[in-house]
Amino acid sequence: MKTNEWLTLGSHLILKKWCDATDRNFQKQFNALETTQRQILHSILQTSTFAKDKKVQNYEQFVKSFPATRYGAWREDIQRYREQKLSLSSSKLVRFQPTSGSSEQIKFIPYTKLFLDELDHAIAPWMASLYRKCPQLSSGTHYWSVSWLPESQREVLKDKNLNDDSALLGVGKRILSKFTQAVPSNVAFAANADDALFATICYLVANRNLAMISVWSPTFALQLLERLELLQQDVIEVLQSGSWGNRQASLKEVTAPHSPESAQALIDSSNGEQIDFKKLWPKLSLVSSWDTAGSKAWAEKLKEKLPSVHFEGKGLWATEGVVTIPYNDQYPLAYQSHFYEFEYLEGEKQGQIIPSWQLKQGDVVSPLITSGNGLLRYCLDDCLRVTGFIEQIPCFEFQGRRFGVDLVGEKLAPETAQQLLSQLNETESKAISLLAIDTQQQVKPFYCVLFEGDIHHSISNEYIDSILRQNFHYELARNLGQLDQPQIRQANNGWNAYKKLVMFDGIIEGNIKPEPLKKVTLNSLEQL
Repeated sequence: MKTNEWLTLGSHLILKKWCDATDRNFQKQFNALETTQRQILHSILQTSTFAKDKKVQNYEQFVKSFPATRYGAWREDIQRYREQKLSLSSSKLVRFQPTSGSSEQIKFIPYTKLFLDELDHAIAPWMASLYRKCPQLSSGTHYWSVSWLPESQREVLKDKNLNDDSALLGVGKRILSKFTQAVPSNVAFAANADDALFATICYLVANRNLAMISVWSPTFALQLLERLELLQQDVIEVLQSGSWGNRQASLKEVTAPHSPESAQALIDSSNGEQIDFKKLWPKLSLVSSWDTAGSKAWAEKLKEKLPSVHFEGKGLWATEGVVTIPYNDQYPLAYQSHFYEFEYLEGEKQGQIIPSWQLKQGDVVSPLITSGNGLLRYCLDDCLRVTGFIEQIPCFEFQGRRFGVDLVGEKLAPETAQQLLSQLNETESKAISLLAIDTQQQVKPFYCVLFEGDIHHSISNEYIDSILRQNFHYELARNLGQLDQPQIRQANNGWNAYKKLVMFDGIIEGNIKPEPLKKVTLNSLEQL
């Protein structure tokens, strides 16, 4: 056995012991949800600058002292925190993690020591469950996704742009994880996303021991596989030579993998166009990605591409914190991490906010997180449905983003957009997304359907308009002349076109997921 394989096995053994120990504690408190959550809140309040100022000690005082918040309420304080003029938490600051959202192009989330410890308490039970589900994972390497910033923001955020899943681990675990990783995290320092993706592909092919691929969006995994088939000759040349060739300038921060053996394995696994991925990665046993809401169809396509591999969906993770984890084929609350509250989105209690221990099966809610980074009662604006319980711990299914799009008061919901796309796709066309075009007062705002490939002759701007007019507020806006007629855009590769649109508006690539309804600017649309 090679030295690297011994290091991988040894690292997995140590990581698994840590995960199993944390998991035992996770299971031990299944019937102590309220007690555990109150203890976590108390610990956070002891470190929160604002909570200490108000002398808040318990949950009852907490809800009276602080309203529900979103990033906009914290923006100025976080900027002062970055300038070292203010501290939101007495816990040691590790870094500011950049991310993006529907209302903010770039958000900076403080990551403190306490916050990272909270993430540890979610990661360990999740990984313990993974090891149980696929014992083969303990003898192979893993690929955990890395996100790249838009190129326009690379210089602004230089040295802060890593969004590496494995970086969520504490320092000791990160050192161990390096021996289990298939791709070095510094591929994110490539000059552009295309070259970062190419470097990732080369490292994945170079790894003869790949056991798991973990990404956020299934479209990203599909893109990796499709790009590999398209660029396989380039990959072979890199692996044979150990040089990036004409990509050297862009990838100067990354050492090119040198593995003639892997180059030959790729040649043997391919007919020149299509690749037999089972033959290329014989140890690959698990792929993990989003698989609900707008990602469901893409996840099915990914499963078809890798039919012999186990598949697992993702829990609800955001840069701001974790809500649920995949665990024994359910998605329980990561109740030992942050303090959680939930806002009712339906029924007679709509708008009310309750703690996690008051949830009931069937509740449709949106989570609020209070965590060790100093952000209190932070709304994530995701929609969840309570599907059941593991003893006292609620389990959830992700339903989608909470809010739709509202250009002029038309209030279109993602569900409305999904119905439109489904209706259009009954004609054998491939509608990718309904785009809400923010024209920034240059012309009247409008909606646009992005299609991939040929469009059926029955589909027209007027036909799309007639379907959308079934929405009361949309029809009113059209009648009042507030919205212009819908438009159509066609692309050969729908996902690439969608991604290009969204990235042009400043959204981080690794955070992009296919959504049935997406707001983009007119400038972005004009890039197609």
